[in-house]
Amino acid sequence: MTELIPTINEIVKYGLHPNLTVTDKERLLERHLVKIYDLYFDIDYKFDETDFPDFDKSQLPDIRQNVASNFKDFGFYKTILEINDIDNLKDGAIGDAIDDLSDIIIDLLEIKWRIEINSLADGLWFFQLTFYGHTQQHILNLLNFMKQKNG
Repeated sequence: MTELIPTINEIVKYGLHPNLTVTDKERLLERHLVKIYDLYFDIDYKFDETDFPDFDKSQLPDIRQNVASNFKDFGFYKTILEINDIDNLKDGAIGDAIDDLSDIIIDLLEIKWRIEINSLADGLWFFQLTFYGHTQQHILNLLNFMKQKNG
């Protein structure tokens, strides 16, 4: 798990700082999103019973605004509600790549905070919990958006 914090840092910078000048930004983002996805399968921790403080999201900068400034061509996309319902061609939905990346960044910032402030076990527990229930779908949606957008 030595790669977790550096990989998180490479992704969250797009939500912490506006107007970053990074060469091949989307390709690097894609690479680090895939890396986070891969690291999920290596999670190994012993549950920490300590009563830790909660992460305070109110102290974060405007993640969405910073993401929008860093990825000006990210936006809305079409998606479907139930991929396995092949007979239903009417139920579509709208996704938002800026929202996807913003949510990923907020989840990763909490994982990092829990590792650095609470404990490694708490951070890895939260990574496992939030990834499967939330972050994973945002990563898949964002990667699909980027693939469709860039061909």
